[in-house]
Amino acid sequence: MARNNPTKAQLNYLKLGRLQAGGKLPLFDKNGQQINSATIRSCIKQGWAQPWFKNPIKKDWLVCKLTDDGRRALEVLNVNK
Repeated sequence: MARNNPTKAQLNYLKLGRLQAGGKLPLFDKNGQQINSATIRSCIKQGWAQPWFKNPIKKDWLVCKLTDDGRRALEVLNVNK
């Protein structure tokens, strides 16, 4: 379970999965820049994201989805789209 409020970078990442099918979190931001793996790993550690599946081509990419705790963190902070 999450212990802290998300940082700005974490919030920006988590918000990207809010409207995606199954809560899929992207590997790249809206500008085409790869999401920092430290941000992804910290969201996993806090319980806001979880690994979804392993990419057989890019094994170092963390394909994740938003968890219920991640959705709650966004709701508590009243984060819209």
